[in-house]
Amino acid sequence: MPVAETEDVYAAIEETAALLNVECAREKVRPVLEAFEPFEGGVIFSATAGERGGDLDLTIQVPQAIPDPYAHALERGLLPRTGHPVGSLLSDLDGRGIVEEYLIDFGVVGGLNKVYVHFPRTMQGVAALSSVPSMPPALAANAGFFARHDLDGVAMIAIDYRHETVNLYFPTPGGIEPKTVLSMLEDMGLPEPEEELLESVRKSFRVYFTLGWDTSRIERISFARPLDMPLIKARVEPEFVRFLTCSPYTYDGERFSISIVKWAPDGQWFNAGSYYQFGPLQREVFKKLRGGS
Repeated sequence: MPVAETEDVYAAIEETAALLNVECAREKVRPVLEAFEPFEGGVIFSATAGERGGDLDLTIQVPQAIPDPYAHALERGLLPRTGHPVGSLLSDLDGRGIVEEYLIDFGVVGGLNKVYVHFPRTMQGVAALSSVPSMPPALAANAGFFARHDLDGVAMIAIDYRHETVNLYFPTPGGIEPKTVLSMLEDMGLPEPEEELLESVRKSFRVYFTLGWDTSRIERISFARPLDMPLIKARVEPEFVRFLTCSPYTYDGERFSISIVKWAPDGQWFNAGSYYQFGPLQREVFKKLRGGS
């Protein structure tokens, strides 16, 4: 697979940010790109619809030559240093020998915020991850919730350094039954969704949960599926649709995009991702997931 050049990736970011009417400042974006070049694998654009939007996020696979992306980011002043347990989680996970690749996430406006730890071939159970010293205690506190809904194999963890939270990603390659979705939302004290939304969510290939260190409750639940344009188009602003239909990509065939619906106590909203470039492992994973969903 060819390695994308930094200037080409920056030009694609500028083009995509313009679709969303997001200001793209070279002096803010280039330092992140230059810190994590060359672009050997996946590059994904994502955005949030509605009032929670206002930024263009990029997820970029970390080159193999960078063994610790968090330390790498700290050295370059891309993240603030912290004494919070969130600052220890990456090294604790790396010490378990499960990591297959790292990715970073940064906003054109908001800067670097997350590191993803991806291990789809060596998925970890809830009990095993709960034993990681710096993992939020909320994971162990909700072990019963995950067991009730037959969720155990975690394939990826996102560590959000700015919000001091983690996301845990459970693959659901066969989709999710509506009754299971309703049960999870009810257990979290969230309202029942409209029928059309529930029908779309049943085709999710993964569900993920946001946990923090300050509360034992699950802060957010999110369902990701191949793009459901009819559902999205009727519920989001025109520039969000423009982003999904016009963002650049580098591979043959149609653009691959995903749509995500998120629920939290303060509301429900949409996020979507558009793939600019695939990494080998991501292509392998999505081939399996799409075949099963």
